[in-house]
Amino acid sequence: MGNTLTGLIPILYQAISIVSRELTGLIPAVTLNADAAQAAKGQTIVYPIAPASAAVDIEAGVSAPDSGDQVIGNDSLTITKAKAVPVRWAGEEVVSIGSMYGRLLVDQFAQAMRTLTNEVEADLAALYPYASRAIGAADTTLFKNAGDYSDVANVRKILVDNGAPISDLQLVLDTTAGAAIRGKQGQAQMVGDTILARQGILQDMSGMKIRESAQIKAHAKGTAANSTVSDAGHALGSTSLALTAAGTGTVVVGDRLTFAGDGNIYIASTGDTDVSDGGTIKINQPGLLLAMGEATKAITVGAAYRANLAFARSAIHLVARTPAMPPGGDMADDVLYLTDPVSGLVFQVALYRQYRQIKYEIGLAWGVKAVQSEHIAILIG
Repeated sequence: MGNTLTGLIPILYQAISIVSRELTGLIPAVTLNADAAQAAKGQTIVYPIAPASAAVDIEAGVSAPDSGDQVIGNDSLTITKAKAVPVRWAGEEVVSIGSMYGRLLVDQFAQAMRTLTNEVEADLAALYPYASRAIGAADTTLFKNAGDYSDVANVRKILVDNGAPISDLQLVLDTTAGAAIRGKQGQAQMVGDTILARQGILQDMSGMKIRESAQIKAHAKGTAANSTVSDAGHALGSTSLALTAAGTGTVVVGDRLTFAGDGNIYIASTGDTDVSDGGTIKINQPGLLLAMGEATKAITVGAAYRANLAFARSAIHLVARTPAMPPGGDMADDVLYLTDPVSGLVFQVALYRQYRQIKYEIGLAWGVKAVQSEHIAILIG
């Protein structure tokens, strides 16, 4: 039997052109990890992490110094999801709508790919609790003053202070902040080009590629009040903080925390279900920027916020592939693969002929990972 999907190629590419223009700013901004693309669902892929290097004094001698050994770290990445969106038509249903069948099929394929793309985008947006620090105030309209790029500059400062590579910095905003940029910062004389006004593409600002996503998360804060860090003392760079048995409520993952005497906003990577009985909370790398002496420090849990994400591309990884088929294939009459030129995602379209009806499955398998918290920051909105 010949390729039964060949006649659908124009319809499929019409559908993918629609999806390519959706507000999925995170997918094209992160690292698409091809090394783990052949992993099975649930299989852990371990990758190496180079440690920080230390310089040594150069001293002349007969032979080269016995130095240079390093302890190489590692982390892991997993394909956690393999999903398909089914589209099915019976013969009588096709007859009933006549010439509208092709147009409706375009929309169904577009909706199927949009469903998968939005879930991938949402999974990436949900990585915000891995951010090193945050800046800004909740319920504040970003970019509200024309020609003022302070919001970009301030969140970029966190990344460069943490040593993030400046060659590929990304900032992904929610649609409210995106609208402010389009309205206030979109004039050609400000961005130096008319591409924003003509095509709706957000520009580079302060060396950061600015994108827009409809999946940016709204964080619901914990209820902790009157809690304190213990007087055990916490050194510069500490990420684990002991609490005193004081206060009430909870600290939840993703809470933005400030400590008395330290104006930096840290992100809780682990929480505490009841701060009144002490315990420990953790913040992300690079940890405290100011050491805490042997005195208790009051903790303030910031208000709920929108977690706009700034990061170096290499700090967040996405591994995506088409769902696996057994050797020789399954019951599908034909399988076609479509690459979204914007996001790089490859969708699998499988055709299954059934009794007096036909079924399509649009599938994707993926996993996400924040691999370096130091190179991720939150711009609060």
